[in-house]
Amino acid sequence: MSPLRITARDTATGPVLEIFGDLDYASATGLRELIPTIALRPGQRLVLDLGGMDFCDSSGVSALIAAHNHAHAAQADAALAAVPANTLRILRIVGLDQIFPLYPDADTAVGS
Repeated sequence: MSPLRITARDTATGPVLEIFGDLDYASATGLRELIPTIALRPGQRLVLDLGGMDFCDSSGVSALIAAHNHAHAAQADAALAAVPANTLRILRIVGLDQIFPLYPDADTAVGS
């Protein structure tokens, strides 16, 4: 298991959270607790860069949904970048690929 590590950076279009390690039952609470502290203005985009994520279970998916809901409440957007193939498969099965814009990397998500 890889411990969860999250780094945040601000861009002109909104914050980017880079997620590393396992986003699972044991660690998803960390992301869920961080999300409400992220300040968003209407029209901004919250980007979750999953390129460093090793594993994501249903608790992790729930945390991603919490991020989407937080952005929506702020009249902002939430996007996923660099989604690993195994996680992308899960997102497609549950239909979240229709909810989140998906980008190949954070730079593309920020620039779009």
